[in-house]
Amino acid sequence: MGILEVKGVNKRFGGLLALDDVNLSVQQNTVHAIIGPNGAGKSTLLNCFIGKLVPDSGTVDFNNSSLLGLEPYQINQAGISRVFQTPEVFSELSILENVMIPAFAHRDGAFHLSPFKSLAKETTIREQAEKILQDVGLIDERHHTASAMSRGNKRRLEMAMCLVQKPKLLLLDEPTAGMARADTNNTIDLLKTINEAHEITFVVIEHDMHVVFSLADRISVLSQGHVIVEDHPSNIKGHPKVQEAYLGTTETQ
Repeated sequence: MGILEVKGVNKRFGGLLALDDVNLSVQQNTVHAIIGPNGAGKSTLLNCFIGKLVPDSGTVDFNNSSLLGLEPYQINQAGISRVFQTPEVFSELSILENVMIPAFAHRDGAFHLSPFKSLAKETTIREQAEKILQDVGLIDERHHTASAMSRGNKRRLEMAMCLVQKPKLLLLDEPTAGMARADTNNTIDLLKTINEAHEITFVVIEHDMHVVFSLADRISVLSQGHVIVEDHPSNIKGHPKVQEAYLGTTETQ
């Protein structure tokens, strides 16, 4: 059994079958990539993992417990965090404050207090945040305002905001979208370091095949809402079903 087990998941929006009998098994401490053409159902599937959508049928189990029916904050507290396509940070707060706030949310289920009143008193959480910022290479900028950061460093900050919640599973939705190649390569290196140092399982949705083949231990290919192939990366590139999904035809020898 994997840390994340998806069985027979279906999701329909009116007449559109967005997910069609999806089965997926993600093994612990691996990087599992989900790829496929636009409209294949990747983001819909990811939203079923985090409680934003509820499948019409099927099961989604994390650590042998069902995620269906749980609120997003409950899924987060169970050990699942998500990194979005566009980095989501509190632009007017400092880098350190950005990392402390999700630590409160993970501990309490929500963050209700005024951050300017409460953050200064939370020595333990501040120390945890500073340790994570050290890990992602942002400790020297911790008192800087987040709005001044580059896209690549905002991605590092968002990673820190996830890591401080001590996730067992990290969901990454196009983590290098919009980045220059140098920032993309830096993000790949950061993800490899996080995966090794923190023993976190990754599920990565990504269009950039350079990222996918640099990171993934296993790849699932979605097409028209259905998993058509799941295999080791070395067997994916030339697979005829993958070529057909992306190109519309298979190559003849």
